[in-house]
Amino acid sequence: MTTRRLPSIEHESSSPLADRIEALKALVPEATSEDGIDFDALADLLGKSEDRNEKYNFSWWGKQEAMRSLSQPSQASLKPAPEESVNWNDTGNLFIEGENLEALKLLHKSYAGRVKMIYIDPPYNTGNDYVYSDNYSDPLDQYLRETGQVDENGNYQTSKPEKNGRKHSKWLTMMYPRLALARQLLRDDGVIFVSIDDNEVHHLRLLMNMVFGEENFCGTFVWERKKKPSFLDRNMGTVTEYILAYAKILQLSPQFIDGEVEDGKQYPFNNAGNPMKTLVFPPGSVMFNLEDQIVKAQDMSGGNIRTELLDDVEIVSRRNADKFRLRGEWRYSQSKVDAFVSQRSEIVISRIPFRPNYINRERNVKKTINLLSYRVNNIPTNEDATQELREIFAQDVIDYPKPTGLISHLVSAILPPPPNECSNTQIVLDFFAGSATTAHAVLAQNREDGGNRRFIMVQLPEPMDHPEYANIAEVGKERIRRVIKRMREEETRSDEDLGFRVFKLDKSPRRQWQDLPPDTSAEAYQRQLELLIAEPLVEGWAVADVIADVAVKEAGFGLSYRIEQISLSEQTIYKVIDDKREQHFYICLDNNISFEMVRQLGLALDDLFIFRDSAVDDSTAANLALTCRVKSL
Repeated sequence: MTTRRLPSIEHESSSPLADRIEALKALVPEATSEDGIDFDALADLLGKSEDRNEKYNFSWWGKQEAMRSLSQPSQASLKPAPEESVNWNDTGNLFIEGENLEALKLLHKSYAGRVKMIYIDPPYNTGNDYVYSDNYSDPLDQYLRETGQVDENGNYQTSKPEKNGRKHSKWLTMMYPRLALARQLLRDDGVIFVSIDDNEVHHLRLLMNMVFGEENFCGTFVWERKKKPSFLDRNMGTVTEYILAYAKILQLSPQFIDGEVEDGKQYPFNNAGNPMKTLVFPPGSVMFNLEDQIVKAQDMSGGNIRTELLDDVEIVSRRNADKFRLRGEWRYSQSKVDAFVSQRSEIVISRIPFRPNYINRERNVKKTINLLSYRVNNIPTNEDATQELREIFAQDVIDYPKPTGLISHLVSAILPPPPNECSNTQIVLDFFAGSATTAHAVLAQNREDGGNRRFIMVQLPEPMDHPEYANIAEVGKERIRRVIKRMREEETRSDEDLGFRVFKLDKSPRRQWQDLPPDTSAEAYQRQLELLIAEPLVEGWAVADVIADVAVKEAGFGLSYRIEQISLSEQTIYKVIDDKREQHFYICLDNNISFEMVRQLGLALDDLFIFRDSAVDDSTAANLALTCRVKSL
């Protein structure tokens, strides 16, 4: 066996926890030590070194387990399924079939900080024990013992044991790591919407305060999901559900100052020789552009947007424009605008990267309210959604779908159409995709306003009792296919993305190191190591699966990567390209690699070339290492 040591590519997803720790180290280096984070020093730096035994804290049984599950990287892989896709080569839309916690971990390296909007409709936890399956158990008797409700002999210590607590705990434990990953995927100006009903709305609000920060709470939409009340066993009829809205960073507190700003930069003087009034807008702010309720003062509609800039008002960002891209509407209370800008009938803001807005003081205009109603603002109901699916499938296929119009309303509010932003950079994620209403809504909104937003759907293949569709993921994929087919029958734009790629969560095509029992012999460890080097790929591997695994885990490429096959006389080499990142790597999966053949590629020193360790001898490995960056599978 060779003794050379080539660097190996990643076998696991990136670690969201490790990324957080590195960010904290960069922000507060004084709180780091050779062992990692010095939490006592961090507390001192934050002025929190006083007695912290009594403090407000939201906790539940299983919280620590949920946090541990977040920190565990995924060893799974995303297997391409072109045969189930539409327009594979030219689409930026994605459908991932699989358990969403694992899928989110695999998406982390590629999509962290890239998603503009997330909408999810998670399980409502209405009483069934099954919510989502994670890799840890939560038996009732263990919960009761942990919470002190029974003793070691199983005797109740309280007169009314809190059996519902376990239900809430299990649901919170399921939701926490998924929401934490969702936040990391959001752009700084991104927003998440979560549908929920009365069962968990109060717990969800506390959980999202913990994950996103209470200061980033945007509001709660009340959606009239039914036209007639459902009483069930209650005296109060229920016709509504809720949609909680949180921003990744919500800062709607601009301030007017004169002359210099915090970074010391002097902004220009106006024609009168006086420093310009500068509106310093905190980065990452989130704005809404909905038209519902009649209120006074601010005209934010697209038809009234103005582009001219007054000579005494300027809007600037605390970040460089190339690092901070914000689009959306600016708004402020009329009373504060009056205080800031007296004797003027209008204020116009138009400095890139902000969308220009015109504030009209003289007439009533529309702004958003938190009621989403079929009676007030024509938002469809569950009944409409059921009929919508019947029209698509010519039968009932799934219970309680969300209506496309509801999600389209949110998409149009958060993701402005062109030319306000290059809309193919606007990604909408739904990791409880169900029947893929969100994908349908994105396609429909693009068709309506000329946008080209992209979607990423993630759905567990949860079994269904249906003669044609084995699981919910099959329904979601088929819905998207039928919607695309219908749209193609109509007139389409040349740049309209009517396709989607399907990936399926599966075991990695590369061998993983297996944990062995403590009494395992040294010879057994040696055999496993030799097998990993001699044959790093599992039996039955496919080229496309290996490339996808490497592209996601090692290169951090988006799942819209392209593959170019390069056939030399004795070698087959693939060039894998991520157009968004403007990056690429080369990979060869042949059993034997000739350096003379590889030389024909004309690789540069910063090119990455990946191959099997066993495919090259020491001389070839050394020559390749002098030519480009090399890593072994």
